[in-house]
Amino acid sequence: MKKVILFSVLFVSSFLFSQTDYSSVSQLPDYVVLKKKMKLDDVVTKADTPAEFPGGMDNFRRQFAEKMDIIDVKSNSIDTRVYFIVEKTGYVRSVAATGSDKKHSDAAEAAVRRLFVKWKPATINGEPVRYLYTFPLTLKKKLN
Repeated sequence: MKKVILFSVLFVSSFLFSQTDYSSVSQLPDYVVLKKKMKLDDVVTKADTPAEFPGGMDNFRRQFAEKMDIIDVKSNSIDTRVYFIVEKTGYVRSVAATGSDKKHSDAAEAAVRRLFVKWKPATINGEPVRYLYTFPLTLKKKLN
């Protein structure tokens, strides 16, 4: 029960979640780590139409939160970046997370992998492309 309450406080207190624009994959702050974990050939970070989760990003946030494991957080704040590739088919194939807390990064990766949902793929000139989606996941303890 203690972990559920802690996670709820953390989750509700601060949850930032958005696509960050980078003009090139190589400009990503975690590029060195990502190129070891993911196949980044022909991946784009900008498209005419970005990849879309069915029901929008609010629905993605809700489903992500439902799939995220509850972890025991020892620090006052966690800053994790989650990256995943939405393939031309609309399915997520590669997921990587980086951050200060390994357990939190692993839980965030697992949550994205558990979402077996087909996205609307990103397009450039009307053609589907491999799209690297990135978002920050920041949790802060509420101090009394």
